[in-house]
Amino acid sequence: MERRPRRRAVLSTAAATAALGMTGCLQNPDPDGGTGGAATERYTPGDTPGTGTVTILGQFGGQEQEGFEASLAAFEEDTGITIQYTADTDFPNTIQQRAGAGDAPDIALFPQPGGMFDLAAKGMVVPIDVYLDYDQLASTLIPGFLDSARYQGRVYGAPMRMACKSLIWYPRRAYEEAGYATDPATMQELYEITDRIRADGIAPWSDGWAADQATGWVGTDWIEEFMLRVHGPVVYDDWVKHRIPFNAPEVIEVFDLVGDLLKGEGNVLGGTTSIINTPFSEAPLAQFTDPPQAMLVRQGNFVTGFYPEDIQANMDEEIGVYAMPTWEGGFDGQPILGGGDLAALFRLNDDTVAVMDFLSSDAFGGEWAGAGGWLSPHRTFDLTRYSDEITRQVAEIASGAQVFRYDGSDLMPTSVGGGSFWTGMVQWLQDEKTAQQVCDEIEAGWPE
Repeated sequence: MERRPRRRAVLSTAAATAALGMTGCLQNPDPDGGTGGAATERYTPGDTPGTGTVTILGQFGGQEQEGFEASLAAFEEDTGITIQYTADTDFPNTIQQRAGAGDAPDIALFPQPGGMFDLAAKGMVVPIDVYLDYDQLASTLIPGFLDSARYQGRVYGAPMRMACKSLIWYPRRAYEEAGYATDPATMQELYEITDRIRADGIAPWSDGWAADQATGWVGTDWIEEFMLRVHGPVVYDDWVKHRIPFNAPEVIEVFDLVGDLLKGEGNVLGGTTSIINTPFSEAPLAQFTDPPQAMLVRQGNFVTGFYPEDIQANMDEEIGVYAMPTWEGGFDGQPILGGGDLAALFRLNDDTVAVMDFLSSDAFGGEWAGAGGWLSPHRTFDLTRYSDEITRQVAEIASGAQVFRYDGSDLMPTSVGGGSFWTGMVQWLQDEKTAQQVCDEIEAGWPE
């Protein structure tokens, strides 16, 4: 594969800038910063007694709701506070409507920050530094996580669950028997593994972008992963927040690098046509044929839920995972791309503060972790509480990261992050448009 050595000089400068910029990312916010009209005075326990009941609105139901409620049971018994959780699959619209009508829940669990920021701008959400120990919270979280909840200098949401996307999955037995390395330090080393697998007559990668109306979102993750590694979190933030244009040279550069991998002959099972037509949930299936049709899949921790039942029943023996590596000459540190649920407070009293303090602590979630399907955003969470070794490995990967960044397309305006970026990725992958054309069009359509 082409390594593009001409990029090194540019990348080293970007990496140095990113490293310098990271020193100020998690400072306690200035109380005089943007507040949107929300409370700014530090809350003192006893100022407003609670009612004994705290209402929470979220999006997840089913087994996730069961794990969430199980994790609250001991807290409710110890404090005497009753927590009433309501699941709503149309949460993004429901929370806006209820808050606008003066009927907001005490606490809402936002799966993306955008909706929370909309309400924070209207003064409806209380900044967390009003009622939580900000510095203590920041000290236990994966670095950078709080920045995903920052709006105009204040942080409005406390992370209570995370998703980790920067993961490379492989079929353990076949991969290790072939002698492929399980701990590549850089993407360049991973490219060498790719070359070895291809030389052995196997497709190195399996990838799938098909997702009905959301086809292309997997492609946006690839661009975001490389933006973080090649140019670092400061440039990544500037790009996501449109402080640099979408068609900046750094972005075009990353499209080219992702294209080297995904469009390279023989690199991905079935080529680009297969990528577009394969549902993202089916991409891992090629790893578990006999013999495997492909060895590597890049996807978030949720991908294990799509594995065949016999593989899920024995994940620790069947599946291997490692972090998507750093880029040599890029950001000097291991970044993690992901997402998470952010708990936001609408009503300030002793009971709601107590619940927020628990939800945002590393003591929350043990029962949910044991049931599976949940990751703590805290580096200090007790890893023994996870139900299997593979989840513990993922948690260790996330905990060891130098910086966490939220999925960029989820932070961009919906018309971009859930629209032109998705469709542009499909057009680019199919060579209907060049990277420059796609990025120019996305930039031209960025909302005012």
